Amino acid sequence: MTSVKALKSQTKSKDENLKAETTQLENGGQSRMLGIFKAREAGLVAIILIICIAMSFASPYFLTWQNFRAMLLSFSIEGIVVVGMTILLIVGGIDLSVGSVVCLAMVIGGKLFLMGLDPWTASMIAVLVCGFIGFLMGQCVTRIGLHFFIVSLAFMVIARGLSLLITKGTPQSLFSLPPSFKFIGQGDIAGMPFVIILFFALVVFFDLLLRHSTIFRKVYYTGSNEKAALFSGIKTKRIKIFCSTLCGLLSGVAGVVYMARFGAATPQFGIGMELSVIAAAVIGGASLNGGSGTIFGAVLGAALLSLVTSSLILLDVPVYWQDIIRGLILLVAVSADHLLNRRKRGASAKS
Repeated sequence: MTSVKALKSQTKSKDENLKAETTQLENGGQSRMLGIFKAREAGLVAIILIICIAMSFASPYFLTWQNFRAMLLSFSIEGIVVVGMTILLIVGGIDLSVGSVVCLAMVIGGKLFLMGLDPWTASMIAVLVCGFIGFLMGQCVTRIGLHFFIVSLAFMVIARGLSLLITKGTPQSLFSLPPSFKFIGQGDIAGMPFVIILFFALVVFFDLLLRHSTIFRKVYYTGSNEKAALFSGIKTKRIKIFCSTLCGLLSGVAGVVYMARFGAATPQFGIGMELSVIAAAVIGGASLNGGSGTIFGAVLGAALLSLVTSSLILLDVPVYWQDIIRGLILLVAVSADHLLNRRKRGASAKS
């Protein structure tokens, strides 16, 4: 009888501890998100406005609809990948293969279409293949214990090799794609390109999920403190696999949109894309250590990079300097993230 009472008491105590851990994680996650919004996102909006004002005096072509349309188009499709990368960074992962996976989606979709398959079915298969690649990466990380960096580096090479193997290194022309499919990448609705509408719809959808959905809040908990999240009853391995798969699926969607926009499947496409995608997410507040970041912030990061690139083009700065400047912006963002995390660790140690 005594042992039964003791067992009940231990169970009750364990439940109370789990509730306390969960509450602590929730409060920490919410305050962290609010803090990030106030500090990082407001700062990015201010920087974007300052650059816009300066460029309006520097170039007569800056404040034109054509220029803003070009900027929006330049980061909208890549921004779809940024959404997936941001969620993966929040859970504590990273994916260096996104550029190659985007290319692989183009190649698979294009090849299946040329073999006679309906373009919608071909695109669906391409997106699912990319999602499966993300799933495999998540399995390698959680089951074998490898780091996301190494796994995604390997899959970057594998996906690029598959693209070259399928196309034999030759770009595939897809000009016979039906107009209904080309509309995804080339169509307009009330003067606004459909690509931009699709991008902002995805941003709003995933931003709301990250802020209000239970499963996406577990992404923050897992990235913040994986052990505490595990003790709180969160299946952290499944969350990591879910985020990796989602990143692969969104990369596949971006590849299909690129295919519809350019009417081609090029095996060399997407080289270096991973750097700009990671840079946008980190500039927007996603930490390389996991646990922080927002979709809205990542979009601002992507917008800032696109704005800087457009400004340098209008100012007739050589293309080599553009890469150097983008690299310096990434370096500053990563350094700021590192210093911020070090300050937090110092504050936690003192408390």
